[in-house]
Amino acid sequence: MTRVYLLVEGQTEEAFVRELLEPHYARLGLYLTPIIVSTSPGYKGGVVSYAKIKPQLLRLCRQDAAAHVTTLFDLYALPQDFPGKADAAYPSAGTGHMKASFLEAQLTQDIAQSNFIPNLVVHEFEALLFVDTRKFSEWVDNYKIVISLGDQAQDYETPEDINDSPKTAPSKRILAVMPNYQKTFHGPLIACEIGLDAMRGACPHFNEWLKKLDALLPSMTTA
Repeated sequence: MTRVYLLVEGQTEEAFVRELLEPHYARLGLYLTPIIVSTSPGYKGGVVSYAKIKPQLLRLCRQDAAAHVTTLFDLYALPQDFPGKADAAYPSAGTGHMKASFLEAQLTQDIAQSNFIPNLVVHEFEALLFVDTRKFSEWVDNYKIVISLGDQAQDYETPEDINDSPKTAPSKRILAVMPNYQKTFHGPLIACEIGLDAMRGACPHFNEWLKKLDALLPSMTTA
């Protein structure tokens, strides 16, 4: 049995893992366990400080050397103390993929554990929902909302290219046309309706992460 612990940003990501990733990989012999980051005693959720995240990652990596540890954090609004964020070499004018790859490499160096697999979502979880905006139709009364989201998705080569401005990040775009959008409720449900195959096909950085998980599958399932 191959185990992977995922330190996730919040309840939305936890539900996404449990409802979509966990069943998919369990069938293949890879067992995922999502764990929401702790921000302070009694409180969970949100990557507000890397200083609080690092001990949790190290503890997970060291407590079960036979398992692997990965992350499910948004690139959007990462704290300034995140490894590489304040580095002069950080590609601030680059693509989301470039930024995420740079920060993931810096995170790998800082954690320095052989069983660690870094992952940042470009630019945030809601980008995955722009893969197929038609799936919002079940949750809205006005189909113009679906059309609006679809039109916005068409403006970008991939959903991962939707930018990270506080006003135009994927979640902000959804909330602008669907004020009743509830991240922890609608997000995982819509993601499940879209499905992993569609997400992998449309989101290259997300697909790269899943390829790393695929590489952990027992040999009998990858033959």
